Amino acid sequence: MKFTHSQTTHNPTLAVSLIPILVLLISLAVVILTRGASDVLSMGYKLLLGASAVCVALTMITTTRRFRVLMLGVRKSVRQIFPAVPVLLFIGTVGATWMLSGVVPGMIYYGVNMLNPVMFLFLACSISAVVSVMSGTSWTTIATIGVAFMGIGTVMGYDEAWIAGAVISGAYFGDKVSPLSDTTVLAASSTGVKLFSHIRSLMVTTVPAMAIALAVFACVGLMSGVSGSFDQTDICDAITSTFNISPWLALVPLLTIALLAMRAGTTLTLAVSSGVALAVMYICQPQIVGMLAGDDGGVMAMACVGARVLFSSTEVSTGSAMLDPLVATGGVAGMLPTVYLVGSAMIFGGVMLGSGMLGAITKSFARRLKSTGHLVGATVGSGLFLNSATGDQYLSIIIGSNLYRNIYRRLGERPQLLGRALEDSISVTSVLIPWNSCGMAQSTVLGVSTLAYAPMCVFNYLSPLMSVAVAYGIQAMRRRARMSSVRSAAVRGL
Repeated sequence: MKFTHSQTTHNPTLAVSLIPILVLLISLAVVILTRGASDVLSMGYKLLLGASAVCVALTMITTTRRFRVLMLGVRKSVRQIFPAVPVLLFIGTVGATWMLSGVVPGMIYYGVNMLNPVMFLFLACSISAVVSVMSGTSWTTIATIGVAFMGIGTVMGYDEAWIAGAVISGAYFGDKVSPLSDTTVLAASSTGVKLFSHIRSLMVTTVPAMAIALAVFACVGLMSGVSGSFDQTDICDAITSTFNISPWLALVPLLTIALLAMRAGTTLTLAVSSGVALAVMYICQPQIVGMLAGDDGGVMAMACVGARVLFSSTEVSTGSAMLDPLVATGGVAGMLPTVYLVGSAMIFGGVMLGSGMLGAITKSFARRLKSTGHLVGATVGSGLFLNSATGDQYLSIIIGSNLYRNIYRRLGERPQLLGRALEDSISVTSVLIPWNSCGMAQSTVLGVSTLAYAPMCVFNYLSPLMSVAVAYGIQAMRRRARMSSVRSAAVRGL
């Protein structure tokens, strides 16, 4: 189909704007149906770059926008992921060093002996929430104690998807309400609301959603059939025969939490945590170092073990078929596919933004908004769409606040309502989308596909539903108040 100059415009139409999204979704569906959900990570960046190419081609054909404008959008988008790249890479080093230093095996060892299996999901969610509130980051919480809970829960007999769902629910609750969270600060600042006023507003929807999630996890544990006492001998023997387990190993995660609570910064904290855990590996686990060094146990070989642990994949034979996959690590190399995917997602989001297609699609949500319920519903819908289209929660929050700030002001709604709707629909749902940076990262860290754990992330999908329900409740109360005032005025007139 050819377009004449008279048919081209500066802004793309809604129909044209939807084509790259449809191409991406159809391609993703084909990959899942033909190759399985596990191949989304390896194929995702190709699909995103392909959809980006479609977007560029359509923009060049159907609009008068120049290629330079699209590249400005890409540059703006990609620039936002630069701070996240070292965090992603250090998450790989933390996971490797915590595992081989004995920190995570120690947590598994003490966990299977101390945690009540029936209440495990409830406790995993609660503890993850507390740690995430203290640290202000769901990513670090999931990459550290989340990995430990995956090991403990697997040993107890729980399905990996339910364990991941409980950990993610708790971690994202804490991230959402923590004053140390970057997404919380971003949502508050982009909507012009003071931080703690924003957090108080979040509690209206966040606390009920979390209460329901905890109740669900408690019920699942009670109905799971997991025995209150189970034979942990094999797994504990495998751990103690491979690692030197001591309560002193808990100092590594305690130091990490303390640094985050002191606002040392996520990147610095992860770097220090990796370095300390690596030193602990050499001091407390010399047998692991010797195993990785191989027959050539010279000084250089022993020194190279540290670099291998940090940057490459390692495998340790524990004699337990269940434990061996848990203690296998990927280091920086294991996180590189996620970095590629995040970069590709940012390119796609930047092209969609620079072409004007993203604006054309999201603005279609904002038509005929005349009530609180409709407004919040449209904001939540836009947030979910932006998370899917841009592949990044930060970009989604910024775009969403820019699109709706004036609409909320025009309808006389408080900016706190906008900030709450954005967080409810963006911050906590990003982890449910396979090609979103959060979904890709947590899937890689936990070793569970996004599509497998998403249905079990009770808090994450309850949050946007709760946001809409509360908005319609506010609308109903206002309607009753207006009707009451009208009746009172009528009575006074009589």
